Amino acid sequence: MSDAPDSRGDSLFRAPPLAEQERMVEAMLFASTEPLTIAEMEARMPHGSDPAEAVHLLRRRYEGRGVQVTRVGDAWAIRTAADLGFLMARETVETRKLSRAAIETLAIIAYHQPVTRAEIEEIRGVTVSRGTVDQLIELEWVRFGRRRMTPGRPVTYVVTQAFLDHFGLESARDLPGLKELREAGLLESRPPDGAEADGPRDDATGDMFDDDADAQLPENDEDY
Repeated sequence: MSDAPDSRGDSLFRAPPLAEQERMVEAMLFASTEPLTIAEMEARMPHGSDPAEAVHLLRRRYEGRGVQVTRVGDAWAIRTAADLGFLMARETVETRKLSRAAIETLAIIAYHQPVTRAEIEEIRGVTVSRGTVDQLIELEWVRFGRRRMTPGRPVTYVVTQAFLDHFGLESARDLPGLKELREAGLLESRPPDGAEADGPRDDATGDMFDDDADAQLPENDEDY
């Protein structure tokens, strides 16, 4: 019987030097339009490669540079250094503006995920129109989560990796607190001008934000 190794990869190929693996990872992250996971990089690299270690080395190499290797959820990407973002301001084109209802709904999903439609409506104090959630799903900032093991098994909503990438967040734990959201104008406790004072309305006809709804959002990262 032959004493040859059972693993075809072990017998025919050797992993390239770590420095070369680092170059491969750099090339993939630079060219990719979407963040890449370690598993996705490993599938493209030669047998025996260690993309996790290559990413670690590359991240250190880019420390203090104009671009950085950034973690986005469970994936990695090359992004402009946060303190140099102002240089890209002229290149940013706002093609779509979220409605007040969509912003409030997105904030609730981000802070309370996984959350059902009924829970969103309870927090906001208004009926959430189907179009509001559909818009967030279309933007790929929100996706369906697991169904709740409760009567009716309602679906839940969670934010996506694209949401984290767009706002430069490593995970949902990096979301700003309530104070920062108010300062950024993303939360407002006062009803819109001309709104009726006798109760909340449906998103489909023009929403009124419940004065107490935003009080249920966390004051800091440790509250969710």
